[in-house]
Amino acid sequence: MATAMDPDFPCSLSIDVPLPTQRLAKTALQALQVDKELSALVRRNLLIAEGDAQSPAVLHVEYSATTNRMLRVAVNGFMESLKLVVEVMETLDVDVLEPGSNTNISS
Repeated sequence: MATAMDPDFPCSLSIDVPLPTQRLAKTALQALQVDKELSALVRRNLLIAEGDAQSPAVLHVEYSATTNRMLRVAVNGFMESLKLVVEVMETLDVDVLEPGSNTNISS
C-alpha cells in the first residue's frame, strides 16, 4: 500500500493495527476518522485491509507531514485516540480480545 512521495510532505509513517474481526475494524475506523487533522501540515489516510488467519482485519493508517515534529505530534494524538477506542471496545464489546488474553494497552 505504498503511496507516491509528495515533496511537500516528505515525512511519512504507516501503522497497521490488527483487529480480530472486520466489524471491529470498521467500528474503529468510523470512530477515528471523525477527528480530522488539526493542522494543514499533516495528512492522514485510514482504511481497512485484509489480515491473515490470526487477525482477519487490519486498520491501516498512513501519515505524511511536512516535518518530523509535526508527524510525531499527529501520531501521538492518534495513538491516544486509538487507545481510547480499543479500551471502549474491550469494555463494551464481546469479541475484542480472545478469552484469557493478557493483551493490554497501557499508558
